[in-house]
Amino acid sequence: MLRLFIIRHAESEWNPVGRYQGLLDPGLTERGVRQARLLAQALKDEGISVLFTSPLKRTYETARIVGEELGLEPIVDERLREIDHGEWSGLLVEEVKKKYPEQFEAWLKEPHRVVFPGGESLKEVFKRVTDFLNDVRSRYEGRTVAAVSHTVPIRCLYCSALGIDLSKFWSFGCDNASYSVLYLDSEGRNVLHKLNLTCHLGELYVEAHRAL
Repeated sequence: MLRLFIIRHAESEWNPVGRYQGLLDPGLTERGVRQARLLAQALKDEGISVLFTSPLKRTYETARIVGEELGLEPIVDERLREIDHGEWSGLLVEEVKKKYPEQFEAWLKEPHRVVFPGGESLKEVFKRVTDFLNDVRSRYEGRTVAAVSHTVPIRCLYCSALGIDLSKFWSFGCDNASYSVLYLDSEGRNVLHKLNLTCHLGELYVEAHRAL
């Protein structure tokens, strides 16, 4: 059995204003840095021995802060990067709703059918996070591993591990500086043991935007 801690990055500069980030690279806010420190404290006694991260600044900065507390050097893995939002990247949610109304509606109601113009589809992200899951399961049996990522790959990861259709993508909470715990069985009997824990954040908790 592998125990996998799934971590969403702390608050980025664009999260509070509701701006699509995709592969663009804003860093953490001051509050985000504080969130990451509280997250690190919450994880320090969990026995994590390997720490993976998306290469983007908001994830790497979160992983670096956590890694300092755990005595681990973050390992960059491209499969954990955010979905490429294509033409949506850098736009506010309200701007996307006006410029791409039909596609925005589909993103909320049928996300598995959306291909971002100039970007990726959910199915492409699903494939790369599934590769990541299979890789860590084969290499780290019996250990506790953590991965710092973003809302889209994290939700795809849940769907993959639990055998849930991508149409249910929005069924999982995913707040900044949250963590979840997934038990990965060698025979595929996976269990989502804890989901979207944020109690460690106290007054620094901020609910995620529903469209991001």
